[in-house]
Amino acid sequence: MTMNEANAHETPQLMGHPKGLFYLFFAELWERFSFYGMRALLMVYMTEEVYRSLVERDAIASTIYAAYGALVYATPVIGGMLADRLLGYRRAILLGGIAMALGHFVLAFDNQICFFLALALLIVGNGLFKPNISSFVGALYIEGDKRRDSGFTIFYMGINLGAFVAPLLCGWLGMAYGWHYGFGAAGIGMLAGVIVFQSGLKTGVFGSHGYAPDEAYLSKSVAGFRIKHWVPIIATVLVPMIAVIMYYGEMTLPLLGTVHYEGQIVEYIFYAILIVILGVIFSTMAQVSRPEKEKLLVIVLLTMFMTMFWGGYELSGSTLTLFALRNVNLVGINASQANSITALYIIALAVPFSWIWVRLSKVKTNPFTPFKFAFGLLLLGGGFAVFAWSGSFADELGKVPMWFLLLGYLLFSTGELFMSPVGLSKVTELSPKKVVGFMMGVWFLSSAFAFRIVGAVGKLLAVGGAAEDADPLVSLQIYTDGFESIAFVVLSGAALAFVLAPLMRKMMHGIH
Repeated sequence: MTMNEANAHETPQLMGHPKGLFYLFFAELWERFSFYGMRALLMVYMTEEVYRSLVERDAIASTIYAAYGALVYATPVIGGMLADRLLGYRRAILLGGIAMALGHFVLAFDNQICFFLALALLIVGNGLFKPNISSFVGALYIEGDKRRDSGFTIFYMGINLGAFVAPLLCGWLGMAYGWHYGFGAAGIGMLAGVIVFQSGLKTGVFGSHGYAPDEAYLSKSVAGFRIKHWVPIIATVLVPMIAVIMYYGEMTLPLLGTVHYEGQIVEYIFYAILIVILGVIFSTMAQVSRPEKEKLLVIVLLTMFMTMFWGGYELSGSTLTLFALRNVNLVGINASQANSITALYIIALAVPFSWIWVRLSKVKTNPFTPFKFAFGLLLLGGGFAVFAWSGSFADELGKVPMWFLLLGYLLFSTGELFMSPVGLSKVTELSPKKVVGFMMGVWFLSSAFAFRIVGAVGKLLAVGGAAEDADPLVSLQIYTDGFESIAFVVLSGAALAFVLAPLMRKMMHGIH
């Protein structure tokens, strides 16, 4: 019996899964409550409050939203590496959770400096928390455990419980009583997540999983501080630096002679991160067997398809939220609360999907992961086709029936269940053990690059003019034309995924 098998055997079990799964489930639930509570308010807060009087308010808000989202999902690469090589999952998750709770509470103060400092705290905290709690779930299962996909789907339902409740509560508080009441509620949710995780550590439900690779090394002193203290110190220093990057946004760099390139600072950060990632992946490939090389290549391809998926899906927090605000006859909810629709579908469908994958596995008809990804993209493209189609049913005020939003988001959510929880599971299964956390960070980088797509689309579909000058008929035409173009691109990506799926299946070497 290997060490991992022994640890898994010693871990307490509950309802057919490791008991620690359910502590991670609730910790992630509250973390996602905080994240989606803030996300539900952010675009509406910027366009209707912070930049309300500016002609380019949509473009400015989209740029900030995209930069924030990109950095939120880029920092997990670093957080995953730190956990793999230095901190372990336990310390990384606790540090990240505390930083995110502080970020939400700072966001509750009505001040522009606090606004950008809060975003920076959330970016740093998420980098430590997000990849490592998902990797921790994978560590609870031995290699080849058929419960793994089911366990990740259950974990994914926790994500979406938080994502469902948060927009309803925070969106209501923010738009009824004041934006910062909504942001403050998100902070309370994150604090609850930290408390749940800490209680799991104290009760020992994680067995011997999640510790640092070398606990003794962390206690060594460097420049007057223990190594384990240097990470929070450096993280604290990074917060104001990231806040400045978020605030100033753009810079110009010389290329050749008199040629200059003007772009967002976040873009340059991404170029640097991409170089580091490729360096680590190629270095790892040089040290592993051919089957492991091919498995790493499969992760890269899955990540590319996931980037396309999230690039469309994450418009639900920006352009689609503004579409709901301006052009949908909402019934019973406001535009911020509409962010809960996809999460509600995930909650309703997660357990059935979990059961379906297990059932199909038993009768040997469960689709291989690459085919699931192709179907996921197909469903996303169908969702955008529905949104484009909605324009034909608009009333004289430029408002479309709410059922188009419900149907489009149903297709989004079904596509998500085909891809995201399965992808989380496969990254932990396909990665060489020494780089699981790093590759999980690379997986989350798909969302970071997706937010570059979100920012670009947000600018292309931006509606000009101050809030009081908005014309729903103009915005409807802009949105529906844009949705039609997005549907075409995504459906083309689905076709490519179907073509490559048989080759990717072979390169997975027996992993389903």
